[in-house]
Amino acid sequence: MNLNPKFPLYLPGVKNNTNDNVSIIGANLREDTTTIGYYISGNAGIELQLKKTYITKEYASFSDVLAQFIQESQLENVKRLGISVPGPVIDGKSHPARLNWNLDISEYQEKFGFEKVNMLNDQEAAAYGIGLLDDSELDAIYTSGHLEKGNVAILAPGNGLGEAGYFFDGKYLRPFATEGGHSEFSPRTNVEVEFYQFLNNIYGIVSWESVLSKTGLFNIYRFLRDVKRHPEPEWLAERLANGNFTEELYRAAMEEDVMICKIALDTFLEFLAREANNLTLKLKATGGLLIAGDIPQIIRNYIDRDKFYEKFKISDKMEDMLKNIPIYIVNTDSISINGAALYTAYFTE
Repeated sequence: MNLNPKFPLYLPGVKNNTNDNVSIIGANLREDTTTIGYYISGNAGIELQLKKTYITKEYASFSDVLAQFIQESQLENVKRLGISVPGPVIDGKSHPARLNWNLDISEYQEKFGFEKVNMLNDQEAAAYGIGLLDDSELDAIYTSGHLEKGNVAILAPGNGLGEAGYFFDGKYLRPFATEGGHSEFSPRTNVEVEFYQFLNNIYGIVSWESVLSKTGLFNIYRFLRDVKRHPEPEWLAERLANGNFTEELYRAAMEEDVMICKIALDTFLEFLAREANNLTLKLKATGGLLIAGDIPQIIRNYIDRDKFYEKFKISDKMEDMLKNIPIYIVNTDSISINGAALYTAYFTE
């Protein structure tokens, strides 16, 4: 995996050959699964040697998972560790809300003997990982043919709502994390006011993550079912309860043409276009919008690209800027772990 020239990442260590042929463990920590990979750096990129996935809740700490991976893979003297976590990282420490783990890079450096350990917010890590994508892994919603120079926004609905960006310094793109998914959701129509009140009774403060995430999609669905009284077939209730909610909802909309599922997905996509608009304006992301995360990958074939683009560019005064911004769906799920490994290989000289 080598750098895509569309994404000129700021990686000062790329030109330092002491960063080549370095052994690296990359890890992506999530509420449901923890994925760990073993990489070798070289030629301004990284090569994955092996990767394994573990059930997060079966382990008391990340150290326990890491020790098992190293033992199972028969690894010795690995030089570096890069970790992607679903929450803020402050002074090398993190305690993500959706993980029952306290994370500290000094612990892993001391316990496992790594020469360097980095820990990144998962969306910042994803921004580095996107720099490794082939063009075939970017599915255009709207494009003039290439990414323009300028800041880039990243929006990623999955277990939570990740938001990040690239700052364009005139030559390079510099990824940074945000916690914008926890900013407050605001309704626009009378029905959305009802939806807001429904969520306000549950959560108090209603964040965008309560709308644009796996839980958010369920919130939309149960609002349609329980408040707006859209009928739910009995067979669908059973499938939703026993299967992957997002996948089953998508299948019912696409294959069985179930109206409540189609309205739920349409509503979700309208909110996604609106928050994409918000994030793009706040970052002045004239270089593009990248939509990542599990949900867009699952429902990609349902998305009406023209309709999404029309909803995205609605603005009081900024439509001329928004209408020229390229929009891509990232159609791979390994960007965070790859990005953590890439950063750890080349960020410092």
